Amino acid sequence: MLSQVTNVDEMYAGMKEKLANVVPDVELHYKAEIAVEINKLKKERNAVILGHNYMEAALFNSIPDFVGDSLELSRKAAQTDKDIIVFCGVKFMGETAKILNPSKKVLLPSNRAGCSLAESITAADVRALKAKFPGVPVVTYVNTYADVKAESDICCTSGNAKAVVESLNTDTVIFLPDEYLAANVARETGMHIIFPTRALTPPPLPQGEGAGGEGKMIGWTGRCEVHEKFTVNDIETVRAQFPEVAILAHPECSPEVTAASDFSGSTSAMIKFVQDSKAPQYLVLTECSMGDNIAAANPEKDMLRLCMVRCPHMNTITMEDTLNALKLDRYIIDVPEDIRVRAARAVQRMIEIG
Repeated sequence: MLSQVTNVDEMYAGMKEKLANVVPDVELHYKAEIAVEINKLKKERNAVILGHNYMEAALFNSIPDFVGDSLELSRKAAQTDKDIIVFCGVKFMGETAKILNPSKKVLLPSNRAGCSLAESITAADVRALKAKFPGVPVVTYVNTYADVKAESDICCTSGNAKAVVESLNTDTVIFLPDEYLAANVARETGMHIIFPTRALTPPPLPQGEGAGGEGKMIGWTGRCEVHEKFTVNDIETVRAQFPEVAILAHPECSPEVTAASDFSGSTSAMIKFVQDSKAPQYLVLTECSMGDNIAAANPEKDMLRLCMVRCPHMNTITMEDTLNALKLDRYIIDVPEDIRVRAARAVQRMIEIG
């Protein structure tokens, strides 16, 4: 594993083997030196590094001890016996690690690594919805801050959202805050979705099995600033040039986009789809860096690029800042204990569903 390598030549060779077609050679030389310094310091400080699938390719393929989506990394954060958790992701992910393993020091390499979804809702918003719909269980996407999780009955990821909603065995559920993920889950579970904060009726969901059922889902109007940019026109344009392409869309894309795609799933589910299938080309509609990481892991696959934008928050996590996080103990993630305890119940229920 490159996450254990402390020799620059060995690190460079390993990174080049994986990334020669993705990252320029001059950058690999430079990054290899930083990666080795990080690995040495990580061992000295008894630290573990978690890397989300959206990390840039040189970082993702070198220093993390574990990589994956939010659910996978939440499990690793809960299980680690290391003294320090360095989370190469965004703030809500670092908070989740602290929620699950409060005795550990959790470091986030950038203090600018936020999230448009997490910023779209507050704990006060959740309390107001609960007052308006008393007794209705609240499902909160893991892409939220700790105080919002603390107001929730259970959290979910994009990979287990359907299973979480179905586990509640109820006709009505509040699902926060991503309106597109909520609409996609409503369609899959046969629920009718409403947005009480919206004056106008939202556009109808794509027709199909499970659309517009008897159950009711109460949604919010948050969106991911990356995934909302993908359109059906993008898909049609690509299919016109590559008729046999397999198009994969993250569930944070609009219901119209997921319906027009060949597969929709979490980042880990999309990675597995590419690994297991034999389409002539693939197009992944999600954060740009993940396309690079899939291409690096599957050099025999023909990965098309529709890289409209990197997540501006994930993009603030660099190898240089990861090194400084270990050197300078920055930036420390803290969650007030009363909030942490309540949020932990919701997150642990999510992990138990898997």
